[in-house]
Parts: sequence; structure tokens; C-alpha cells
Amino acid sequence: MAMLLLLIGIAAAIPLFIWAFTSESSTIKVFGAIGALAVLFLFVLFSSVRHVGESEVGIVVKHFGEELPSGDIIATNGEKGPQALILGPGWHFWLWPGLFDVEIDQVVRVESDKVGLLTAIDGQPLPSGQAFADEWENPNDMLRAEHFLSDGNGFRGPQVSVLKPGNYRLNTRLFDIELVDVTNIPKAQIGVVKSNVGNEAATGDDDVTAIVDKGQRGIWREPLHPNKLYLNTKAYEVTLLSTEQQIIRYGIGPDSAEGSDGREIEVRTSDGFTFPVDVRVEFRIRPIDAPQVVAEFGGDQENLQRYLASVVRAIFRNNAENVKALDYVQQRSQQESSSTETIQTEMAQVGVAVNAVRIGQIGDDASLGNLLKTQTDREIALQEQITFQEQERAAEQQKALSRTQQEAAEEANLATATYAVKIAEQSKEQRIIEATAEAEAIRIGAEAQAELFRRLAEEIGPQNAALLELLKVIGERNIEITPRVMVVGQDGGGGNESTALIGTMLDSMVHREPVQN
Repeated sequence: MAMLLLLIGIAAAIPLFIWAFTSESSTIKVFGAIGALAVLFLFVLFSSVRHVGESEVGIVVKHFGEELPSGDIIATNGEKGPQALILGPGWHFWLWPGLFDVEIDQVVRVESDKVGLLTAIDGQPLPSGQAFADEWENPNDMLRAEHFLSDGNGFRGPQVSVLKPGNYRLNTRLFDIELVDVTNIPKAQIGVVKSNVGNEAATGDDDVTAIVDKGQRGIWREPLHPNKLYLNTKAYEVTLLSTEQQIIRYGIGPDSAEGSDGREIEVRTSDGFTFPVDVRVEFRIRPIDAPQVVAEFGGDQENLQRYLASVVRAIFRNNAENVKALDYVQQRSQQESSSTETIQTEMAQVGVAVNAVRIGQIGDDASLGNLLKTQTDREIALQEQITFQEQERAAEQQKALSRTQQEAAEEANLATATYAVKIAEQSKEQRIIEATAEAEAIRIGAEAQAELFRRLAEEIGPQNAALLELLKVIGERNIEITPRVMVVGQDGGGGNESTALIGTMLDSMVHREPVQN
């Protein structure tokens, strides 16, 4: 544009000069020449003016002056070539066409999810053994090319310092900018930094895979927690590792998988049985152990799973060598416990925390079918034997119960008999007492009667007393006194009447009906 204005000015001035010098009037010649020079001056003046917009930056390239020192690319002291000083927004004068070129670039814009990586085209050579220039304390000083190349003593090559989201007005002849994604560490993950910059470890080991403190070259001991970080992803390589619980199955069947190769674990016992074992390993990577995992496996999940599969397979095979197949099947919990402890020890050495090792199915019909059938038959026989023993025990208990019930019944009968004997004895004693009392009463009555009879006999005579008693009995018992028996004595005395009465009374007592009570 500036050169075009200059050409237009020259093209406009030349006709004025020609017209002025061809005129016969000296006044016209003078004013024509002045006018032509004025037009040429104005166009030359306008051609030296440059305008830089608000979102632009002007890069000045000088075509005259001293040559740049060998190896330099950007001029800082007015030498020929691209100038370190850039043009900001506005109008800029005295940049004459042919002597200066002004290149207009856009302001560098870094979006919110990006970070700008800088590579300096010019500057001091990087120190030996250093792949990146040290980080600047004040990035704004770095972006000023005139300071970077002079007092700042900036190094050419990749810079550790980055451009965070924002707009930057910088010299694009000095810096190449590469926009990359920000480092985003999501939840349930951890970021392990392998630093390619910084001081060497205290041991002098320049191996970048060594675990070192933050700021040193190597794998940082302190990992990065979930966050969005503006890092130079070339200077600081971040490996993401999951801290969630992970489960790997080394299983039996077509759908099983064993991390890398998908093969199941086969073991061989001391009695020669070979069979597969269904195993699940639960593990996780703790944040504190993540750097060691990266140092061992480089963050490659497949390498980690292959190593874990190798350890698990070897330990299960070793454990099976010392037991018989049937014991292995029956001692599942012991195998789990023993395998867990051994695998935990082995994997802890590479930074992997094993939480549990669980055994699922052991063997299949092809490998352990006959053995398990034999064991099943043996178990059934054992259970039948136990059932028979229980039945015998129940029968013995029933027999003992019957015996106890019989003894209880006999004891009840014995108690009843004992009580009956006691009652009989008491009844006997009662009857004896009653009979004794009755006999005593009869005796007393008889004695009284005898005494009465004796006294009566003394008064009226024995025979009259006897007759009186007989009459008394006849009256009490309603005895018929008409004689049916004739008693004849040898003499005709008065004793015959008594005899006759006695016979009649005896006859009546024999033939009368029993007295109804």
C-alpha cells in the first residue's frame, strides 16, 4: 500500500513538472514546480504512514543499516532485518517504503481450554544438556522481544513458560506458538508428572524415570490431583492413572478374560490333577504409589495387567503344588487368604495395592468331574451313616423313654398299692377296735345282765328268774307259746312246764322267718 502511494505520487508529480517547465511564464514554472514537489512530498509522506488495528501487531523489517551478527535473526540495535520492537495499535510515521516493510499480524489469542507453547527462534544457545529454556518469573518480560534478546538473555528453543488463556501482542518473528489442550485431571484419577526440565537429582542420576522431588528432572514424587492445569505438556509429561477400584477376572469359560491374553489360570496339584481356577483380583492404585507405577510401567495399563497376570498365575500354581486336588477344593478360603497375602506383597513392590483375591469356580467336569462325583458319593454315604446313627440314637432314646414311662407307671401302681395296704391296715385296726369295743360292750352288758339275773335269782329263785327271762324273750320276739311239742318227764313234777316252754321256744326259733332288718 505504501509503495502504491509512492508510485501514485510520482505519477502525479511528473505531469506537473512537465506542464510547469513547458510553460512560457516563469511564474507558472515556479508555482508548477512547487506544486509538483508538494504533491510528491505529500504522497511520499503518506506512504511512510502505517496503521495498526486494535487486534493487530506490526512487525518492522528494515532494509538498510548494519548487518546482523552471525547467527542472529532479530535485530535489537537497528540492524537490517526483522526488528525486535513491534508496532502497537495506532498510526506510525516515517516508515518509508523501500526502507521499511511493516508486516501486520493478528494478536495471538489463547482460548480457555488451550495453552500456548512457545519456541524462540532467536536468543542465547541453550546450556548443554538442557532441552528447554528455564521458566520466566515474569512472563510479560519474556514476551517483549527487545528485552528477551538483550537484558533478559533469553534462550532460543522451546520455552518452559506458556501462554495461558488470553490475548497476547508479541513478535511472531521471534516466537512460534503452538496451541494445545490444557491438562485436565478428572475425578477419580491422578496425574503423574515426568519432568524433562529442572535440576538433576541429588544422586547425579540423569535418568528422567527416576522418582525425584518436585522441581527436579524425572518423575515427581508428588502427583497432581484432579484440577485444570496450564502446563507445558512437552516439558512436563503428565500420565493419568485411575485411582478407582479395579477388578480383573481370570475366569473359566468363553467370556472370561485375563487382562492381556485372556487365558484362564490352570494349576496342578500334588496328586497330579490339572484343572482351571476362576480367580478375581481387586486392586487399586493409591495416589502416593502412582509415581512408582509410572516408573515401572510407564502408565501403560496393558503392561500392568500383564505383570499382574504373571504374578497371579505363578502364585496360584506354586500354592497348588503342595496340596491334593480334593483338599484344594475344600480349602478354598485358605487358598484365598494365602494367595492374597503373597500377591499383595509382590504387587506392593511396584506400587499396586491388592485389596482382595477371590476364588470362584474350581475345575470343571472334564478335569474334576470323577473326583467330585466320588467325593459326592462319599459325602452321601457319610450323611446316610450319620442319619442311621441318628435314627439309632432316636430309637435308644425312645426305648429309654418307654422304660422311664413304665417305671413311672409301676411306681404309680406301687404307690397305689402302698396306699391301699395302709388303708387296709387302718381299716383292720378300725374293725379290731370296733370289734374290741363291741366285745367289751357285750361283755359289760353280759356281766350286767348276769349280775341282774343273779340278784333276781336271789330274790325269786333261780327257776323263777329263768322263767321270767324266757317270758321276756317270748314277749320281745313274739314267740308262739302254744305248745306244739309235748315233753313228758319221768316224774310228774312242776319242771315239766318249763321244759315244754323251752321246747316250744326252740321250735319257734327254728321255723320262724328271718327277722327283716
